[in-house]
Amino acid sequence: MEFTSQELARLRVASGVDPLWETALSLHLLQNRQAPLAFGAWRREVGTALRQAGLVSLTRALTRLCPDGSYFPDFLTPGRGDADLETGLDRLLSTPRHRLRAELTRLHAHTGHPAPAGLRPLADGCPKALHRLGTALRAYHQVAVEPYLASMRAQAAADRTVRVQAVLTHGAEGLLTGYDQLPGWRYQDQRLHAPYPIERELALRGRVLTLIPAFFCVRAPLALVDEELPPVLVHPLSPAPGWLERRHHGGDAPVAQLIGASRAELLKVLDRPMTTMDIAAALRLAPSTASRHATVLREAGLLLSQRQGVRVLHHRTGLGRAVLDGTLAPQGGSAEPVASAGS
Repeated sequence: MEFTSQELARLRVASGVDPLWETALSLHLLQNRQAPLAFGAWRREVGTALRQAGLVSLTRALTRLCPDGSYFPDFLTPGRGDADLETGLDRLLSTPRHRLRAELTRLHAHTGHPAPAGLRPLADGCPKALHRLGTALRAYHQVAVEPYLASMRAQAAADRTVRVQAVLTHGAEGLLTGYDQLPGWRYQDQRLHAPYPIERELALRGRVLTLIPAFFCVRAPLALVDEELPPVLVHPLSPAPGWLERRHHGGDAPVAQLIGASRAELLKVLDRPMTTMDIAAALRLAPSTASRHATVLREAGLLLSQRQGVRVLHHRTGLGRAVLDGTLAPQGGSAEPVASAGS
């Protein structure tokens, strides 16, 4: 991907995870065995939840529409970092008929199988078929994605903090250079190289590129196949192994009863230093509410706020970690080392 100076100046980082991208990518993870240390427990938990909810057949139908392969339809992921599922679904259900037909035809050309008869109404833009698809995606999202949103948003907010700091320090090119930390990514001489599954050059043609962090994205980035659509580049957040176990442990009811559910969630998302705006985005709170909760936790010694340039970063203290873990609090309220924030 090659950038002009104008295109560099117009780069955009999505404010958080996109619900329909996460839905599609989570469907891929249920079909493969990638990243077992990070997502093995999630697969088992979601598999059980889907069976209990009677959604196994519905999920199988969605995987046929969104297979883990070299192609799945662009219309399933119309978002550019939309934080709201319903906004994304409205866009999806408004897909023009010619795009539905073309993309579903392409899908079955890739699979080598004829299109199932049940998909023909969808390819024809039948309102009832589109409504059924929206209902199915909503039901699947509620079980497989929604329960994990706090962890996902916290990871995205932490990533955004890193990206913002890179821009403030080094400008737009610093933002792209920062992706060098991801395996196989390299930015040099206004060209971004990423480990895409196939050899491809994405032409921006002066348009705004949106960089979208994705929790369920594993290793390789993704982009829309149709280059006439607004360009996006989806990149992995790479959650650490054990994130699900920590999520369950950090959300114990006694902690919420002690300091309140919102403040317990705030402490839980501080696996990395975050600004008040990052916390507000991660927990979907008003900035003033996030600031008020942070003040209470700081006065209690559970977090520490430090100014870095124009920003104030909040760190969870050792006492805050002990409260979450239910262990004996250490003496003092020193902040956890940044290097071990993800442990």
